[in-house]
Amino acid sequence: MTVAVGVTGATGQMGRAVIDAASARDDVEVAFAVNRDPEEGAEVAGVPVEPAREFDRLLAERDPDAVVDFTGPASSQNYVAVATEAGVASVVGTTGFDDASEASLRELAEYAPILKASNFGRGVQALLSAVESAIGALPGYDVEVTETHHNRKRDAPSGTAKTILETIEQGREDASLVHGREGEAPREASEIGVHSRRAGTITGEHEVLLAGNHEEVRLTHRAEDRGVFAEGALDAAVWLADREPGWYDFADVVEAER
Repeated sequence: MTVAVGVTGATGQMGRAVIDAASARDDVEVAFAVNRDPEEGAEVAGVPVEPAREFDRLLAERDPDAVVDFTGPASSQNYVAVATEAGVASVVGTTGFDDASEASLRELAEYAPILKASNFGRGVQALLSAVESAIGALPGYDVEVTETHHNRKRDAPSGTAKTILETIEQGREDASLVHGREGEAPREASEIGVHSRRAGTITGEHEVLLAGNHEEVRLTHRAEDRGVFAEGALDAAVWLADREPGWYDFADVVEAER
């Protein structure tokens, strides 16, 4: 079975990566690609890029199995709402949603399947499992989380870092997040240090440091190419295409393969 996907943000870095990855796969085809105000005749990997204002029409005419979205919170919410109304599944890799916006997405999941993930790297799923295990095994150790991304990334901490922090907080009920430090800032026993760095073209790196008892443990994930996330998003689209309405995560995809 070949799953047809619509790709939003087609000329962005992740949109391009998704289309490139799809062109090399037998189980996925790009039904259409859209972007806000593309240049006339724009293409990505041979796929014409059409204006975002045509999204409704393209959904109706091309009938994709899923939409893959890596744009921005406002545009993503609009794309998902339109796709949901058409009964089309959505894979959302956009980050930076506030609580109200994410709640709205969850409401839409009552009517069509939506899979939202802060990171589509399979290695990140392994990292989260390792973090959960380490937090449980080292209850008194200090914890610091550092994430590094390219200099154009808007949200901080990254969505992946937030997911890591949620995993830590589940194992540390008294945890309090401290974002960076300045001046006189003695460390409290319950705090989790959070640090965001932005530089150059770094794709993404996340490190969790646990230190205590004269020893330290460092758990690190480093993505070397955006294709890692594109492949994961397409795997998610294939998995999601025939699901019932509901709210899903990339962990569901990975877990189903075990």
